[in-house]
Parts: sequence; C-alpha cells; structure tokens
Amino acid sequence: MLLSELKNGKPFLKWAGGKGQLINAIKQALPKEIQKKNNLTYIEPFVGSGALMFWFLQQYKNVKKAVINDINPDLFKAYTAIKFSPGKLIKSLQIIEREYYMLKTEKEKLDFFLEKRDAFNTRKQNDLQNTSLLIFLNRTCFNGLYRVNSRNKFNVPFGRYLRPKICNAETILADSKILEKVTIRNGDYADTLNYCTKETFFYFDPPYKPISKTSSFTSYSNEVFDNKQQERLKEFCKQLDNLGHKWLLSNSDLKNMDQKDNYFDELYSDYNIVRVKAKRSINSISSKRGEINELLIANYETENLSQRV
Repeated sequence: MLLSELKNGKPFLKWAGGKGQLINAIKQALPKEIQKKNNLTYIEPFVGSGALMFWFLQQYKNVKKAVINDINPDLFKAYTAIKFSPGKLIKSLQIIEREYYMLKTEKEKLDFFLEKRDAFNTRKQNDLQNTSLLIFLNRTCFNGLYRVNSRNKFNVPFGRYLRPKICNAETILADSKILEKVTIRNGDYADTLNYCTKETFFYFDPPYKPISKTSSFTSYSNEVFDNKQQERLKEFCKQLDNLGHKWLLSNSDLKNMDQKDNYFDELYSDYNIVRVKAKRSINSISSKRGEINELLIANYETENLSQRV
C-alpha cells in the first residue's frame, strides 16, 4: 500500500473513556495561537487509545515532536510494535483473524478467546505477540474494555460478536506513519517534563475520578489513581504553569451525581473550568447510558475557557 493511499490515523483499540467524542469540544478549547507556533512539542502523559493524539498530529502540522506516555506496559508495547513493526503485526493479526473466522460455534469461539486470554496473561510472549493478543482480545471481549485486576490479569469476558474486525491493516499503517515523530514512554507521567521545549502543549487525560461507587468499572493498570494521585497531578500542572507551559486536562464531573461535590472546582480553583457534554456508552444497564457532563480544565483563556463554571 502506498503512503498516499493511507487513510487517516485513528485509535487501533476500542477504549472506554476514549476522547474521540470530545474532539470538537477540545478543539474549541485549545489555545488560539497553537497553530501559529513553530516547532511545537505535543505531550500527552496519559495517552490511552490516543484518540486526541492521532487527531492532533494530523490537524497541526507545526508539531515537530510529540511525546506520549502511559503507565500501562501493554499499551507501550502496542504503540512500539505499530511504530516499528506494522507489517509483522498485520501478518500476526491476519493469522489470528483467519483462525477465529473458521470457528463455527459460539462455544468454539469462547474457548479460543479464553485460550488467547490465558496466553496474554502469562506475559511470556514477545512484544509483537503481546500486541497481537491485546488487539484480538480488545476486538472480541465485552464492549471492547481493557480491565485488569490487582494481579495485572486481563479479566474482561467474551463479547459474542458475530464477525469482529480483528486486523485493520489500513489503520495500523496510517498510525505507524504518524508515530514516526513520536517518542513512546512507559513510566511516571511527571518524567515527561524532561521532554519540554520552548513551545510545548500538554494534554492530560488521567484515570477519571468515579462519579459514583458503581461507576469505577475498569482499571487500566494495577496501580490506584486515588485522590492523592489526583492532587499530585494538580501540583504537576501547577509546576507546568509556573514554567510557562500551556496545558488542558479532562476529567469527570462529580456534579453529575452530586451538585454539592466541588472536589475538582476547588482543586483547580486557580484555573479555567468548563463543563461539556459527553455520552456515557458503556454500562451494563442501558438506562444508565446517556449524556453527562465532563470537565475541561486549562491554565489559559480562550472564548470557551474565559469563565469558570
């Protein structure tokens, strides 16, 4: 496939809380002068599925360097495999896809899924094989979730899809091209400070604070991101502000469940907060899916972030 034939890059994983649906709101909340900056550095310390990163790097051609980070080692391996070995990854996924499509009964598919899940959880395969299994599980598990328990074992059940798209070669190739300018990290988000240049923009999409006791349905690593971690992140944002770097952060709006809950309003009281609409599409109870508010918080003003809400 010629590079000129590549489709636009997009997330190669389905991801709970992915920012695809918020891109328009985030675009409106970006600093006005961002597209005029020369040699811009883009840093995303909690990259997840990379929905905003893939969009941002295609939208703003003035980004000369990008840095993505995630504490999840499986994500790090996946981004690295797609950047450096897209062809080998595609071949591996095509083999799994053919094997899966040949299965006739749901019982056969379930057994195949459980076999691959057990293999993935051994973490004994090489990075390319690990990524193949991750993408397969992501495409065939319930709701495309990524969830691990305290022992770092992937534990999402089988999804019962008729013919899921397991190998998306076009997306993998397009993403690999985009990732050529991206430094991929697997570590503490605060270390991304070492990659700052004079013109640097940060986007933070940390693990969201649950809006209710039952909404904490997933963990992306066996590390806990509790109030202490939320407050540490705020201090890091304050450090960036003091250094003159612009940043935008998204998080849950706790007022969806309790109008008196001012946790984030107070934590980020020195910065600009706006509430935007988002759809909560992953819930085992269909009546609890629907539109909710999420927060966008920034250390700068635009038309959409000129008033604290």
